[in-house]
Amino acid sequence: MDKAREIISTIISDFIFLILAWYIFYYLRFELGWMSAPSGMGPYSLFIPGVVISIFWIAIFGVFGLYRHLYLISRFDESIRVAKITIIGTLILFFLLFIDSLGWTSDNLHQAKWVTLIYWLIVLGCVSTSRFILRTIQKHRALRGEGLHRAFIVGTGPTAQSVHENLNRHRTSGMNVVGFLRLNGSDTDEIRVDRKMVIGSIGEIKDLILEHKVQEVIVALEKEERDNLVTILDQIDIPDVSVKILPDFHQMITGLNQTNQIFGLPLIDVMPDPMPTWEKFIKRLMDIVLSLLILIPTLPLMIVLTLIIRTTSAGPAIFKQKRVGKYDKVFTMYKFRTMFIDAEKESGPVWATDNDPRITPIGYWLRKLRLDELPQFFNVLKGDMSLVGPRPERPYFVDQFKKNIPLYSRRLRVRPGITGWAQVKWKYDENLEDVKEKTKYDLFYVENISLKMDFKILINTIMTVLKGKGQ
Repeated sequence: MDKAREIISTIISDFIFLILAWYIFYYLRFELGWMSAPSGMGPYSLFIPGVVISIFWIAIFGVFGLYRHLYLISRFDESIRVAKITIIGTLILFFLLFIDSLGWTSDNLHQAKWVTLIYWLIVLGCVSTSRFILRTIQKHRALRGEGLHRAFIVGTGPTAQSVHENLNRHRTSGMNVVGFLRLNGSDTDEIRVDRKMVIGSIGEIKDLILEHKVQEVIVALEKEERDNLVTILDQIDIPDVSVKILPDFHQMITGLNQTNQIFGLPLIDVMPDPMPTWEKFIKRLMDIVLSLLILIPTLPLMIVLTLIIRTTSAGPAIFKQKRVGKYDKVFTMYKFRTMFIDAEKESGPVWATDNDPRITPIGYWLRKLRLDELPQFFNVLKGDMSLVGPRPERPYFVDQFKKNIPLYSRRLRVRPGITGWAQVKWKYDENLEDVKEKTKYDLFYVENISLKMDFKILINTIMTVLKGKGQ
């Protein structure tokens, strides 16, 4: 809720100051006669164009990530971000509005440059002022102990005690520690912190985060406890909860991790989102456009395949199955049926194998050519899936994998895909060892997700289909 409030308040403030920027620009350009152009517009008639332009800017800011990581961000760093993005927005805006009217002739080129520069400076000044005011208010509220993010500290030893004291001394870190969590929940844990604030163990953390509405988790382990780090991170892979750990000396001096400083306290952000907002926007747009470009031309083929499947084996042509999507959300996935009806009635959920007797003759070729996955493009349009991402698994298997594969749940931080890095680099799952290997590829994708990588995977997938290497 606090995150939503931060975003909404920033959008409203930006909108007001962008309207102000529009009026300032109009006044400087026309009323002072700095630039020769007819006036003829009163303050009221300027309002609607100002609203339209302001909405354009809000959209640009959203696409380029200016509404992410707003809480107590450095005012200087935010001004730099605003400057970069307003340059891009100004160039887009003037190209769209004035390319035809100005014509960029030698007579007006000089004037156009000044118009662009002055408008950019006005927008930059107004938006930077808006953000400076909001961050200053945030900072003063934090100094009074208001609006702080609720935080847990995992650990009860000297390191956890030191972190707590540091955060209490520096309220502008933005964190209010509401409790400590023991590593294993037993009395063998060394407790150097206030025992009244030890509210549970790491095994209960998901329920405790929801109960206490925690937004930050700091893992502060002793040196001898760090072997448990992977297990701990697997427990606290929760959406919208920021996780930080204290790096050891070796990690800091080798530069293996990027650390942030909170008043001299080095912290590593664990599981940050590597994909910028504008790339997410393009990725989703690409999902929709490419899905339509594939579904519309292949509709006659899909009708033919439906008839062939229905006539060659009993059962429906479209196979529906529950799968686990982003952040454990269960959805219904569609495929062309490639197995005999009730293929798992006796065995229960099992993996596909080479020469699988459950697969129908037509199903063999559908899998070979990946045509069985055509209906999944409807899942992409709905937003349950993406073109590229880890393959969605059934809830039955996901529950098993979470218990047996460390950090498996991290692959659920992105939308599942029709194809993915693991699919182009590894074979179909036949046993738990295959899943472990594919999880390595999936985690690599999640940690390095980008449009460039998506294009690479799509090209590899096309080559796989053309070579008939599907299973």
